Amino acid sequence: MTSYRIRPIRFTLIASLLIPAAHLDTFYDHFYAYLTGNVLNDIIRQHWDIVIVSIVIFLACLIPLSFRRKANWAEYGLVTAFFVSLFVEMYGIPFTILLAQKWFYQSDIFHPKGIIDFHLLGTHFEMDLPMVYAAALIIAGALIIVVAWITLYYGVKRNTLVTTGVYATSRHPQYLGFILIITGWLIGWPTLLTIMLVPILIYRYVRAAQQEEMEVPDRVAYQRYKERVPFMI
Repeated sequence: MTSYRIRPIRFTLIASLLIPAAHLDTFYDHFYAYLTGNVLNDIIRQHWDIVIVSIVIFLACLIPLSFRRKANWAEYGLVTAFFVSLFVEMYGIPFTILLAQKWFYQSDIFHPKGIIDFHLLGTHFEMDLPMVYAAALIIAGALIIVVAWITLYYGVKRNTLVTTGVYATSRHPQYLGFILIITGWLIGWPTLLTIMLVPILIYRYVRAAQQEEMEVPDRVAYQRYKERVPFMI
């Protein structure tokens, strides 16, 4: 019989849902402003240096997967397309925001208030509460990926089934990390682009995790592992 305890990652992620639940109006205003194109005058544009740096940093997250399974270049291509198009929109040319503004712009719409601002690469950034929340999800996802990669790397070198560390909490922490990252971008930058691509990417990662479980050599040991540890959280 499979039974899972309340584990640290699960508890933390569930507790994090209290933030948007407690600030529904702020999150609604944030999504409405982006999806209707009413943030066009408040976003960064034509900063191609930030576009390139951002793409390089986030595509580096794909490297750890090469230690776990044979590279699926179609899957990598989809992720690459997501990040390239995302950062081109965020800091280059906001295609979907321009399109949305043409049809839905309202001059009297409320813009979410920034709570954090800073300068990076000579550019001023301002983040409202949903963007800070999204950044926390992205950072958490990146940390999970890094910790999982280190744990997996040394386990692979010993040619053993990795069930310790973060893998004692989640059977697929790297995919969980990726899902947190792309969910964070959906919340922080909710446009037509992210709404279309994020569900596809999550589906692909879940399918990839399921495929990995079919390829495990030691099925008996892995079955015992499955009974102790949840799929993602």
